[in-house]
Amino acid sequence: MGTTLSPDAMKQFVRAHFEEFVNERNAAVIQKNMTSDFYDHDGPDGKPTDAGGDERMMLGMYKTMPDLHLSVEETIAEDDKVVCRNIWRWTDISSGQKMEFHGFVLWRFEGGKIAERWATVTKPAPDTATVWMPRALKAP
Repeated sequence: MGTTLSPDAMKQFVRAHFEEFVNERNAAVIQKNMTSDFYDHDGPDGKPTDAGGDERMMLGMYKTMPDLHLSVEETIAEDDKVVCRNIWRWTDISSGQKMEFHGFVLWRFEGGKIAERWATVTKPAPDTATVWMPRALKAP
């Protein structure tokens, strides 16, 4: 079917979706932003799911990661797809340690909504962002 959105509009849509879904803790927004047959190829535990499965996953994350915050670092859009690089940060409630994981997400649009999602994430680890290092000295 394709999308009715421009590449810039799709990038803005993804950023706004992440802001509301993760940072503003509005799991129900997924029902508005996804097509009725939305398919997440890499849902909770790496298993495919629908919008309802992703909504339940986020509700659980809100409870176990009350200060969860996602930052979208980069987005690239072409045709009906957007890929973004993001960082998820939170405080582990049992240890108090700052944690993070990094991810790449590919979204495919139909009409004005998201129809499919693929994701790759790193294993959660202690947050190294609190240790300042000039970008030029960091490994590529």
